[in-house]
Amino acid sequence: MTESSNSESTTTRLRIDKWLWAARFFKTRAVAKQAIEGGKIHCDGSRVKASKEIGIGTIIQLRQGLDEKIVEVLVLSDKRRGAPEAQSLYQETPASIVAREALAQQRKSQPNQWASEGKPNKKQRRDIHRFKTKN
Repeated sequence: MTESSNSESTTTRLRIDKWLWAARFFKTRAVAKQAIEGGKIHCDGSRVKASKEIGIGTIIQLRQGLDEKIVEVLVLSDKRRGAPEAQSLYQETPASIVAREALAQQRKSQPNQWASEGKPNKKQRRDIHRFKTKN
């Protein structure tokens, strides 16, 4: 191991927003904090605050867009590094991978419902306006 990874593994506790940023789930700590405050991040089955300190072996459930991942913390790091190193900080559970791939397959099999021929014409716009202001 490199000298920096040795210093990272000696840390016993780390803020969850800092770890999510270092593991490259979010581009900035501010975005990670917004996701935490929005209820998209759960730690060991319960909602957390951005200041929650996590340790090795903590189970984190996070939602990004339509995907929901369940990961286990393997290494603590407060430094943001390259993607291969960031992926070594955690391990996604096998059940999470299977569920995420099944949902992705479901989404792909759905027909595209919103195909349109372009902008609505004047009559269609009037109908849309009537429908929206009906109630």
